Amino acid sequence: MQICAYKHNSKAHVNIPSRLIEQAVDQLSSLPGVGRKTALRYALELLRRKPEDIERFAQSLSTMREQIKYCKECHNVSDHEVCEICDSPYRDGEVICVVADIRDVMAIEGTGQFKGKYHVLGGIISPMDGIGPSELTIDALIERVASGAIKELILALNATMEGETTSFYISRKVASYDVRMTSIARGVAVGGELEYTDEITLGRSIALRTPYEGGIKK
Repeated sequence: MQICAYKHNSKAHVNIPSRLIEQAVDQLSSLPGVGRKTALRYALELLRRKPEDIERFAQSLSTMREQIKYCKECHNVSDHEVCEICDSPYRDGEVICVVADIRDVMAIEGTGQFKGKYHVLGGIISPMDGIGPSELTIDALIERVASGAIKELILALNATMEGETTSFYISRKVASYDVRMTSIARGVAVGGELEYTDEITLGRSIALRTPYEGGIKK
């Protein structure tokens, strides 16, 4: 099979002599960070695999999509109604780390520095993207705080304007409750994302967290 690359409008395109491969490339390139050339390499590699290997690959994706659950307490992904972290008797349920995304949970867990539990918002407030408080799990977080079982909220959101706006909104919503508000130390660069921060820096940011000032830093 011969694949011909050519230039058009200053961008590299690939002429794929098969509509079936083209359809596979379209689907693979819809994933974040996967360009069409990378998608083509993936498609051709899958084409070389045995049919039973492809069946297992496809089945694992289908099973994940159909059976994955979101923890009813913290909204992290889980195989069960309550995730392993929330269900663990060795985690401190009085300290909750508030994060935007499940990838942030994975990043913090990778440091081995945090022994509390989490609350996954499912994003951050971003009017430009049409994401308001009602699209996030902020109300569920407020309910957890209102129960009186939580003594500290650690705001571990990205050091961006949207992240700071979300932290400020949450701080206002829980201001009437007896809960300590802290934020991770700014070893995490302004504008940076937690999932791309190295484990040592992120671990220190959790360990050296500071009282939340209650405003949007500029």
